[in-house]
Amino acid sequence: MFWSGELIARTAPVRHRSSAERSPLSDRAVAAYVGLAIGDALGATVEFMTPREIRTQYRMHSEITGGGWLRLKAGQVTDDTTMALALGESILRHGAVDAKNAAKAFDAWMRGKPVDIGNTIRRNLVTFRSTGNPEAPASEHDAGNGAAMRGLPVALACYGQPAEAVIAASRAQAHVTHHNALSDAACETLIFMVQDFLAGRDALQVENDRVIPLVERFPVFAWDQKPRENPSGFVVDTLQAVFQSFFATENFEDCLIDVVNRGGDADTTGAIAGMLAGARYGLPDIPRRWLRSVDELTRVRCEKQAEALIALSDA
Repeated sequence: MFWSGELIARTAPVRHRSSAERSPLSDRAVAAYVGLAIGDALGATVEFMTPREIRTQYRMHSEITGGGWLRLKAGQVTDDTTMALALGESILRHGAVDAKNAAKAFDAWMRGKPVDIGNTIRRNLVTFRSTGNPEAPASEHDAGNGAAMRGLPVALACYGQPAEAVIAASRAQAHVTHHNALSDAACETLIFMVQDFLAGRDALQVENDRVIPLVERFPVFAWDQKPRENPSGFVVDTLQAVFQSFFATENFEDCLIDVVNRGGDADTTGAIAGMLAGARYGLPDIPRRWLRSVDELTRVRCEKQAEALIALSDA
């Protein structure tokens, strides 16, 4: 998916607006991006804890307090949000979801010493530095959730585009660090789900059209009634936990509290669930205490980038 630089110069700058001034589409895009950051900040506190440890320490973890193994400030986000922002900035700067530019953006992000970085991401970005090739080699071992957690800018920039273009854009950014069929399937499913919710489709439709076909193609994603607790960074574990929480709850708050209290890779399950729930329910359903608690600069960056990416999709 490409746009000319001249066109981007006219369309990319977007004035920050209040919710009342935005279109319903733009408002849901903002909710998805802010939801991602909130889920990240909420889940980071209990990342790598078991559900029993969370219950012992918090009874129920439901506030953005920072801390955790990364010793974060209250409201601070992790690599889930900051990598998405790096990708979004690259898309807006160059007017395209482009592998080489995404790789450069991720490399610059890594050089900035992020608070956290996954091993697969680090390894493949180091390889990119030495080879200049933005596509990591295909590997059955690279089925982590690192590409799926940062795919929201693709969903927004490619909104309304043909499915083939969306898939190509998803793989362009994903394969920089995660060249794996399970990762691809997860990324593409999540992107199409976000786009469906932006269009106002209901959850049952989206489950039937996106999640069931995913499980039919890759049965490993199937889940039973037993809660997926302590999910690892394996993208299958991640999506199973997220889908269990997402489809079993009826509002943004319940969804995020349910998924992060499962522990494990809770910043990423929280970020992905927050992205989906934000797109599904919209800004009015996000608790005001969470909006106030997440880092303000990060929240504003998410809002502005969401507006700009949706404006780009209109172009």
